[in-house]
Parts: sequence; C-alpha cells; structure tokens
Amino acid sequence: MSETLSRLEKRCAERGLRMTDTRRLVVSLLSKADDHPDAEELHQRARDIDPSISLATVYRTLKLLEEFDLVERHDFRDGRSRYEEADKDHHDHLIDLESGEVVEFFDEELEALKNTIAERLGYDLKDHRLELYGSRRKSSR
Repeated sequence: MSETLSRLEKRCAERGLRMTDTRRLVVSLLSKADDHPDAEELHQRARDIDPSISLATVYRTLKLLEEFDLVERHDFRDGRSRYEEADKDHHDHLIDLESGEVVEFFDEELEALKNTIAERLGYDLKDHRLELYGSRRKSSR
C-alpha cells in the first residue's frame, strides 16, 4: 500500500477515526475509485488485495465513514447503495438507464438557476443533490 495518505485517509485521521488495516484498505480503495462502487464491488476489490476481508467488514466500514460524513451514499434507482468520497468538488450526476454508468458533471448555469429558484421561493440554498436519468440518443442516419 502507498506510503502517501489519500485525502480521505487524512480526513479520517483528522476526525479521530481509528484506522485498522481493513478500514485503511476500504478507505484507500474508495479514495482511488473513479466510479461509484457499491459494497459488493468494494469487497471484491478488497479481496483481490486481502482475501480474508469479509463483506460485513466492508459494510461496517462504509456505515462508519457515512456516520463521520466522510462518504456519501447514493441510490441511483438500481437497488444498490453506491458510495463516493464526501466533500469532493461539487458535482451532479447523470445516470445512464441502460448501462448504469454514472456521469459526474458541473454546470455553472444550472447552479445559478438552482439558486434563483430557491431565492424566488424565499430560501437560501444550503445544499442539494441533483440526479438526472436518461438514455443515450440513438444516432439518426
């Protein structure tokens, strides 16, 4: 395992979270993930490194990280809870209904519109999540 701590590992230490070897492995895998893995996917990745790690340990670690506000759990309507590091740069999600691919995006116009809507309704926007669901357009020939 790398001697350099990931941002997520540093945040765990800052929050006083005791890091066992198995927690460190799950945190490391999650911090390196460029997708939104579910617990089973993380478990398989962890078993490739440490065959003794149990699925229950992965679930407990994810629950703990969520309680410490270090990861966010997403339900993208596919029956699985998926995870990503919390406090990453703000982004929204577009979920491909056919492949399940999750595309992260940021749009300044959309951010401004969300604030305008909140203001119009008499609110100061503090936080939000936006998930768009769609299918790729079929190319016309």
